[in-house]
Amino acid sequence: MNKITELFKIQYPIIQGGMIWNSGYKLASAVSNAGGLGLIGAGSMYPDVLREHIQKCKKATNKPFGVNVPMLYPNIEEIIQIIIEEKVPIVFTSAGNPKTWTSLLKSHGITVVHVVSSSKFALKAQESGVDAVVAEGFEAGGHNGREETTTLTLIPMVKKNISIPLIAAGGIATGRGMYAAMALGADGVQMGSRFAASVESSSHDDFKQTIVQTQEGDTLVTLKELAPVRLIKNKFFDDLQQLYAQCPTVDQLKELLGRARAKRGMFEGDLIEGELEIGQIAGLIDDILPVEVIIKNVLEEFEQVQKEMQTLRL
Repeated sequence: MNKITELFKIQYPIIQGGMIWNSGYKLASAVSNAGGLGLIGAGSMYPDVLREHIQKCKKATNKPFGVNVPMLYPNIEEIIQIIIEEKVPIVFTSAGNPKTWTSLLKSHGITVVHVVSSSKFALKAQESGVDAVVAEGFEAGGHNGREETTTLTLIPMVKKNISIPLIAAGGIATGRGMYAAMALGADGVQMGSRFAASVESSSHDDFKQTIVQTQEGDTLVTLKELAPVRLIKNKFFDDLQQLYAQCPTVDQLKELLGRARAKRGMFEGDLIEGELEIGQIAGLIDDILPVEVIIKNVLEEFEQVQKEMQTLRL
């Protein structure tokens, strides 16, 4: 047992990121059934769809699972109400002030975790009463911190400043990466990109194949004026760069982005005009595997590295 397995009542300190358009009930329940903590990604779900996924997840697993709630999305009050009504045991909040919902959720017996990108926000989250924080480095896919702090430096900095359990995220997809994060002071890890390229992920098969084909240097963070997001370079990304060359206004950026571009890319498989969100670690992901195999591989490599470190002599 460590702090994270104890907090969530799970077997392994491995959490699946609640990624939009990837994290339906099939992925969340598969991760929970394999001994980790699965999260349903509420960010890409209308309230009634979220309720349906929560109910299906309850039927698909008798293990703990949670819901990831990006607080910048609409319908937030309705989403929180559904989570309370459905007695979801664990909630991960992100992209907003943790004070807003933490006390209400905790008053209903829900364990609350907040995602941060800096020590300053980790301290604010701790002060607001959350049970743990996810410190996510700049390597991560999807929406990102403005500070550009990488996981290697972020984890020990946050560890130094907080007393609650710490989960590392950003650039972790292997047992070796998990070992490194825990050596830096994390109590557990959250993996997004590796689970996006799983059989059970709800994203389009063409997007999964693109993750596998993505190489080192194929992703970049853009749209910092709106909300920083790490994307795979494609035609949409190139169109953005051309617009940036003209010193666009925020309204011009919003106009190009339009609506539902992430859904178009990741869920519908439009690899040309869609928004394809993935982490830098995609360069190390070479296959689409069942969740059970992913977790088994990570744990085996973690144990192998543990043995290697024990024989290391300086």
